[in-house]
Amino acid sequence: MIDAADTIQTVETASGQLSSERPNQGKRFTVDGSEELETHLERTCRKALAGVQHLIAERKLEGLLLAGGYGRGEGGVLRTETGDQPYNDLEFYVFLRGNDFLNERRYHPGLQDLAEQLSPAARVEVEFKILSLGKLRRSPVSMFYYDLVMGHRWIRGEEGLLSGCEHHRDAERIPLAEATRLMMNRCSGLLLARARLERAEFSPGDADFVGRNLAKAQLAFGDTILTAFGRYDWSCVERHKRVNQLKASEDLPWLSEVQRHYTSGVEFKFRPRRTVASRRTLLDKHNELSSLGVQLWLWLESRRLNCPFVSARDYACSSVNKCPGTGGWRNRALNLRTFGLSALPGPRGSLYPRERVFHALVWLLWQREKMDESELLRRVAGELRVVVGSFSDAVAAYTSLWRQFR
Repeated sequence: MIDAADTIQTVETASGQLSSERPNQGKRFTVDGSEELETHLERTCRKALAGVQHLIAERKLEGLLLAGGYGRGEGGVLRTETGDQPYNDLEFYVFLRGNDFLNERRYHPGLQDLAEQLSPAARVEVEFKILSLGKLRRSPVSMFYYDLVMGHRWIRGEEGLLSGCEHHRDAERIPLAEATRLMMNRCSGLLLARARLERAEFSPGDADFVGRNLAKAQLAFGDTILTAFGRYDWSCVERHKRVNQLKASEDLPWLSEVQRHYTSGVEFKFRPRRTVASRRTLLDKHNELSSLGVQLWLWLESRRLNCPFVSARDYACSSVNKCPGTGGWRNRALNLRTFGLSALPGPRGSLYPRERVFHALVWLLWQREKMDESELLRRVAGELRVVVGSFSDAVAAYTSLWRQFR
């Protein structure tokens, strides 16, 4: 049995060299993984660079950057009988000169093939994403770009390439909408986990999927509060300290629960493990996190939209624009592309489609047991603009739309 407190203390002691003020440019991919694991990850990065250079001319390639946990030096270490193994995906960003759209069309297929070739030997999924330094400099602040700029490892290139990206280095500028987006994504993971828990056959793979998504939700709940208070940080070690420094108040009556779950989430991030818990145990934990999640969702959205929401149903039925600041004509174009002409008439035709994702998520995750199934399916079908005949149909339709606007 892994002791969470001992794990966190070990990680924080080992990572004392990490600074929250500049990117982690150290040589390690993990805080305390074995040298064999570090060598394996280094070798994989060299193979990735060689493959990218084979596909893309030197004059076109601006840089290759490793993001994610291993890029920040805080990657997960899976302890096994045969030694330490990688656990997280390897997320490479390929910076290219020229037109972003044309680069995507030309190079994405080859990079996707390269990722599939590298993944088996890497023992985790390898991903390549195309980006330009110009787009990064022009883009507004987001949690994703903050993490990318503040915590990474150059495989080809150097820190000077990020000149002009200073606005991405200030966590206080991350908008509240980014916290909502994080909650949407991690609560979607809870919804997908619930669907797995209800399968007639519950396999070890299903248990592992559920366990991972529960741990991601635990982290997201704490990260959401930090973002709302302008205290988010690129380092998970630093975020753990900041979450525990928060003080309970009338506005945060559930803070101690968030802090407890965050510690478990951090433990899982640094010491991931294959979940072998029973369906019953995982379902109980899922119910606990779902109950906490709706409280945090309503707190966040009331704060972000300056409108009190007293229940999940109140939120889903409210006509308040959940995505203010998005352009009406652009929204209509997105609705046309996503749903067809029938979605354009009426006031909702000018609203950003992600609002429908918010509403459908709330109905499916937090209102299912409080209403008749026929009403639930009718509500979800209205949001997703599809016909659904069962909860599993509704989850599948939701997943399709969520992946377009996550």
